[in-house]
Amino acid sequence: MKTVNIALPKGRLGEKVYKILENAGFACPDMKENDRRLIFESAHGEVRYFWVKPSDVAIYVERGAADIGIAGKDILLEYSPDVYELLDLGIGVCRMAVAAKTDFRDNIEKTLRVATKFPNIASAYYEKKGRDIDIIKLNGSIELAPILDLSDVIVDIVETGTTLKENDLAPFETVVPISARLISNKASFKFKNNEITKVIKALEEK
Repeated sequence: MKTVNIALPKGRLGEKVYKILENAGFACPDMKENDRRLIFESAHGEVRYFWVKPSDVAIYVERGAADIGIAGKDILLEYSPDVYELLDLGIGVCRMAVAAKTDFRDNIEKTLRVATKFPNIASAYYEKKGRDIDIIKLNGSIELAPILDLSDVIVDIVETGTTLKENDLAPFETVVPISARLISNKASFKFKNNEITKVIKALEEK
């Protein structure tokens, strides 16, 4: 039997996925201990879990350090990793949206200033619309950009919209729906197909 290495994103999403796998028979009791370990193996060695930063899951899988992992569709669209996308888990559901001040009106005669953590997604979206844009890449507090007139709009993940509302911003357009996806390393999918298929079935039957 081959051990399947699974990269789980740290945080609520990873915990939710682990709970599903635990209920499906891939339990690892040590995961529930509040220590600082990052790697955990199940009792019979079927799976080995490790916690990684959500944006790094696809890198671990693409490079073969993990056989499979759970990554948001936003990460897959932004970085286009060379992996197989096996399953839409239907959890971690949100959307990538264009947001701006509530009184924003787009002047198409001017270059649109777009602040975002996702320059590739934003560029592809506006390229389809034929809109001339200036991308401003930020790493955090995206909502500040239109408030301080650094940008006209932002492209960011929206879950409830509460943060936008609290900052007098509103979503105007949906760029793409987002949810958690099960991804696989291409070589692992070939050489550990039986083992990976068992995990897929467990997640499909959640």
